[in-house]
Amino acid sequence: MKKRISLQEKAVLAMKSAIRGVVRKHKESGRPLAIWKNGRVVKIPAVKL
Repeated sequence: MKKRISLQEKAVLAMKSAIRGVVRKHKESGRPLAIWKNGRVVKIPAVKL
């Protein structure tokens, strides 16, 4: 029997998948990734992803 997934769980899975895709694309293209950390925008170099 399949487990039913709630709409909230589907949204979380979709968000995680999208984030993995963005990180992968930035790593492949060599572009830094901007994140929010301690109230400031921080750019993470692609080599550290």
